[in-house]
Amino acid sequence: MAAEPEVLDELHRLRARVPQLTGALAASADGLVLAHDTPGVEPDGLAALTAAALGVAIRMADATGQGDLRELLVRGVNGYVATYAAGGSAVLTLLAQDRVNVGRLHLEGRRSGTRIGELVDAAAARGEPPAAPAKQVPKPSPGMPRGTTPARPTTTPVTNHPRTSES
Repeated sequence: MAAEPEVLDELHRLRARVPQLTGALAASADGLVLAHDTPGVEPDGLAALTAAALGVAIRMADATGQGDLRELLVRGVNGYVATYAAGGSAVLTLLAQDRVNVGRLHLEGRRSGTRIGELVDAAAARGEPPAAPAKQVPKPSPGMPRGTTPARPTTTPVTNHPRTSES
């Protein structure tokens, strides 16, 4: 995806504006990493967890009549995980220390989500493919004949596209 360097630049600028951020990730709504700045956190796993949480949050917003999902905030003992819709098919997930100003986190997260959404949507309008997941060859399990690899499991992609009135 040609927008990837621009998205990564936006993540770096966001982390500079909010020093209490410990990580930032842009991903497709179905869990593919578009760009990340997540030291110490595995980005593919975070993107997959974001997609799963997004699916539940969308259903919850729909079931309770709250309208289209805009953001999701999780607070743990050591800090926050905030996810914002970013255009029609992407999300921005931010990791922040517990001492972050939550109002500032939301303000900057929403702004960056809008910018990333514009970049991703523009790339999609130009017909550029989304970022492809890194290819990993499955490791043979003990007892498999040498030189063989296990078959890759087949999965149906999840399409939990964030729906926002701001997209």
